[in-house]
Amino acid sequence: MRLSTKGRYGLRAMLEMALNEQHEPMATRTIAERQNISERYLEQLLIQLKKAGLVKSIRGSQGGYILGRKSQDITVGDIIEY
Repeated sequence: MRLSTKGRYGLRAMLEMALNEQHEPMATRTIAERQNISERYLEQLLIQLKKAGLVKSIRGSQGGYILGRKSQDITVGDIIEY
């Protein structure tokens, strides 16, 4: 099975947030740097993931993105489907 770039990057971003699940929200810049993804492209992906309910955004200086559900409740299929 071949994944699109969008699917691969979405999975990588979700994995990064899952690894950070117990900590504060992650900034797009942090996710992009750790996963070597364009920050502008990542922002577009996160908007779609947010609409799908897979991530939540937190506003403010300490804001960023967190998972919308517990990591064990999110499947690879959920991420690729968005």
